[in-house]
Amino acid sequence: MGRKASLGSVSRVVVKFGTTSLTQGGDSISKDFMDSVAEQVWRLRQEGIQVLIVTSGAVGVGLKAMGVVPKPKEIPIRQAAASVGQGLLMQKWSESFQRYGILVGQVLMTLDSFSDRESALNLTNTVESLIANGVVPIFNENDAVAVAEIKFGDNDTLSAIVASRMDADLLVILSDIEGLYDSNPRTNPDARFIPEVRGITEEVRSMAGGTTGMGTGGMRTKIAAAEICRDAGCNMIIASSHAYGAVYRTVVGDDVGTLFISDSPISKKRRWIKAAHPSGRLVVDRGALDALAHHKSLLPVGIVEVAGTFDKGEVVEVVYDGDIVAKGISEYPSADLDRIKGCRSSEFEGILGYRGHDAVITDNLVLMWVPPTVTD
Repeated sequence: MGRKASLGSVSRVVVKFGTTSLTQGGDSISKDFMDSVAEQVWRLRQEGIQVLIVTSGAVGVGLKAMGVVPKPKEIPIRQAAASVGQGLLMQKWSESFQRYGILVGQVLMTLDSFSDRESALNLTNTVESLIANGVVPIFNENDAVAVAEIKFGDNDTLSAIVASRMDADLLVILSDIEGLYDSNPRTNPDARFIPEVRGITEEVRSMAGGTTGMGTGGMRTKIAAAEICRDAGCNMIIASSHAYGAVYRTVVGDDVGTLFISDSPISKKRRWIKAAHPSGRLVVDRGALDALAHHKSLLPVGIVEVAGTFDKGEVVEVVYDGDIVAKGISEYPSADLDRIKGCRSSEFEGILGYRGHDAVITDNLVLMWVPPTVTD
């Protein structure tokens, strides 16, 4: 089966550019590269394909403009550099797209933009309005204000969440590597290129290495992004930004990069639950883990610890032996749940003064990871 057949029809695509792509191996943003991207996006739009962009580079642009070289852990100066760089970066994007009569709109966000359901819906409405009016949305993390608790961590993850939230058919991640190899091609000349991946297994995850180049993302973050896309029914391609016409060619089905086929999508609400920043943590016992592994509800009797302060209706993570195994929407506030943890439903009314749900998390539950021995 050829790439076009595997890829299927694409009407909306998210394209992510890492810092190394934007600099094209140099120490500053490449105007020629941005102009080329704008031309390729214009061509795709002529064919009826909507394009959304996720861009890195704001911190690097800001540091260069300010003439500052920060220490590795000097967060405030990096946030200041992001504040300077975001405007300059958007100016560069705007200038390139204006050559083709295209407006761009900046969308800055933190993880909270997706964690709060109302904020996520408002964000979706804003972006849909931009697209409907012919504007290319350009997303970036708001590094000027983001702290560790509300950071995506890297723009690979951000791009995958944008693709999921905006119901894209395809995510294209452009970086400084041609795609997925079975080992690191920079250290192993016999590394084998993987043109297509169907199903993200432990073997696929083991092929991922560390970070590369100037950016914060590596192959591991790209595999994680592919898993987010899989849940959304969105295919994903990792390709080199150095490949001629990479944006246009990946979208129209040329054999460029590694294609990750999505074959097990989940509902939009469950995607939101997976992406949301949890308000609390529930530590469970082995019996609860077994029930979750077989897609059953989480009962208070299996909870051994409640951490954090949260209300009914907020997203919490479920932890077993230090691993996050599930996330879901709690049917109880943390204060009440702390009182009924380890108890059976027949005891709830006597403890709380009301009966409530038998389960803490019912249908609004998403498995994140379950040890293989549990599902055997």
